[in-house]
Amino acid sequence: MEEQTCCPRFDPEPWDEKTHEWSEKPFLTASMPVLFHMPFPWLINKTMTRLWETAQKYGIAPEMKDFLLLSQDPSPWTSLYYLALSGTHPDLEKETVTLSGTFVSKVFDGPYKNVPKFIGEMDTWLRGMGKSPKEHFFYFTTCPKCARIYGRNYMVDFARV
Repeated sequence: MEEQTCCPRFDPEPWDEKTHEWSEKPFLTASMPVLFHMPFPWLINKTMTRLWETAQKYGIAPEMKDFLLLSQDPSPWTSLYYLALSGTHPDLEKETVTLSGTFVSKVFDGPYKNVPKFIGEMDTWLRGMGKSPKEHFFYFTTCPKCARIYGRNYMVDFARV
């Protein structure tokens, strides 16, 4: 019996080794407690659902072809999530941020525990091109169940340079 997937199959080509110029790109934000960068599974679904339902409620949810959910761990105790929006809404001023600048994306495939290794590889690759990474955001393209079914655990590192 074949297992059902909930995440679409990810195509790395549009994301691998690409440069993105963002000018006040709007994102709906949320924070979530983590333990040494490891999320609590029951909070992941709750946080993602809240972000998506809020964006839908205010009519600023992206089309699925434009879906982008970035993650950043500013400390071992907190993860920040950024859902790309199709616009802004005045009622969400406090929950919305904009990101501007040059971001370079690179696709990695491997277990979540390799994120520090992937950041090191990204930094080395960027420095080899004469670029200096300032901060990293990760796009985890599928949930753990779908990654297991597909046999690939793609993630995209967006480095602000």
